[in-house]
Amino acid sequence: MTVSRFHIASMDCPAEEQLVRMALSRLDGIDRVEVNLEQRDVLIEHSTDPAQLGSALRSLNLGTSHVDDTSEIGPSGSDRTERIALIFALVVNAGFFITELTVGILSRSMGLVADSLDMGADASVYALSLAAVGTAVARKQRLARTSAYLQFGLAALGLVEVGRRFFVESELPDTRTMITMSVLALVGNIVVLAVLHRVRTGEAHLEASWIFTANDIKVNLLVIAAAVGVALTSSGVPDLMAGAIIFAVVARGARRILAISR
Repeated sequence: MTVSRFHIASMDCPAEEQLVRMALSRLDGIDRVEVNLEQRDVLIEHSTDPAQLGSALRSLNLGTSHVDDTSEIGPSGSDRTERIALIFALVVNAGFFITELTVGILSRSMGLVADSLDMGADASVYALSLAAVGTAVARKQRLARTSAYLQFGLAALGLVEVGRRFFVESELPDTRTMITMSVLALVGNIVVLAVLHRVRTGEAHLEASWIFTANDIKVNLLVIAAAVGVALTSSGVPDLMAGAIIFAVVARGARRILAISR
């Protein structure tokens, strides 16, 4: 067996890690995959051509580079424990998807609605990862395509609504609700990061520098900043801009899911 190390520059959240794992699951000859999110490295124990691994990873457009090949890999954690952690991540993200969507609509915040879709997109990735075990390749690809098209559709509808609100005067979003909900989502994302990190490494400590560079955390902070902007300017534009950016992020994520469904 050969162990190939790849650095994936833009892989900074657990959902993107699952996309990496799903991309590799299409290949034969892979025995184990170990991911270090903090270092953004992937170790793959395999008996196949490293070029094939690189090609599968580059299809995600996450900035993949081949670092080296060795013959040793450290011990892995329990598959059952990791599965439980993924179920936990799925439940948290799905819960916030429903809650944020409802609160976003009621508080008239496109930033919160967009953030809810981002949480829903992460939930779909965790669901796909869990469903992939023991699932035929064709069915797995069908599920991935369905998820991606649904995300594309919702993101497109969101962008249309953002555009409409730019030209049609509407009531300002409730900034206190925006901040409160975003802080709760921020805490939820940090808890998910901590649980998955603990399962993978056995360490409870998370580097703050890594936490606050993760895309999920950036999205939560963007909505909080938008709420502050709305409060300071008495304009809904900061909220609309945040919504547009996050909807674009969701669409980009959907494109990556499509890449692994081909």
